[in-house]
Amino acid sequence: MASVWVGNRGTIRDYPSFNASRDAEAIRKAIRGIGTDEKTLIDILTERSNAQRQLIAKEYLAASGKDLKDDLKSDLSGNLERVMVALVTPPAVFDAKQLKKSMKGTGTNENALIEILASRNSKQMKEVSQAYYKIYKKSLGDDISSETSGDFRKALLTLADGRRDDSLKVDEHLAKKDAQILYDAGEKRWGTDEDKFTDILCFRSIPQLKLTFDEYRNISKKNIEDSILSEVSGHFEDLLLAIVKCVNSTPAFLAERLHQSLKGAGTDEFTMNRIMVSRSEIDLLDIRAEYKKHYGCSLYSAIKSDTSGDYETMLLKICGGDD
Repeated sequence: MASVWVGNRGTIRDYPSFNASRDAEAIRKAIRGIGTDEKTLIDILTERSNAQRQLIAKEYLAASGKDLKDDLKSDLSGNLERVMVALVTPPAVFDAKQLKKSMKGTGTNENALIEILASRNSKQMKEVSQAYYKIYKKSLGDDISSETSGDFRKALLTLADGRRDDSLKVDEHLAKKDAQILYDAGEKRWGTDEDKFTDILCFRSIPQLKLTFDEYRNISKKNIEDSILSEVSGHFEDLLLAIVKCVNSTPAFLAERLHQSLKGAGTDEFTMNRIMVSRSEIDLLDIRAEYKKHYGCSLYSAIKSDTSGDYETMLLKICGGDD
């Protein structure tokens, strides 16, 4: 069964001569020895696909009676531990946990919510919602409802439900119609009809929206982004802009997020770790290309100048090379 979490533009692929029990044994030695052998852990975990890491975890449990995730947690610390644990977590579970983290405690991390929900497709979101319910015994929708409000909440709930059309077929007539509806709901009227924006931007397929945005430019002589900026505000605006960016290019959107996480004082590791791990088997090669194109330096060199130690080594191996 093809996984919805594996694309053909990842930096990490299945390891050719894979042997789960051999890897599990090597990891056990690396953890059990005097002082942890981080190099072995990094080499094995960054050179195996997520599906292979799940098999290693199974073998590890069978051989030691211990959960690999727990042993990594008790043996490592800080960002190195967080990335290692993320790597041995199934992708849907990882997303579910990231969503929970962004809603936990005081204040919600809207940026993380927006980034995950805007960049995942329907099939992925369905798996994330199932994983979320399994872990927290609460639906993702309920938690989003209690942490957000208004139009922002409504749009997030639509995305969390995985109701975006996944088909690749486009309908020109519909694109013209939708573009007109968006124009009438925003630019043309006094006050904005937010529901129309949510309905079209959260339900239509990505190729369909590309065409709609072209039509929108024809009708209004403006980019849809400019209209969103002038028509809506707050987190709802941030979410709609993120959706538009993902329609244009998800890798470019995520490259921008990585750039923001590396910019300024201190690194935003929460964002950095999430994007590097969650896209490592999907489109990290494209994200790297977009990074280089927009910011004039490679993602590899940006990570190098912003991180250090084993954490840096680990991220660079996931990054998979310099551009």
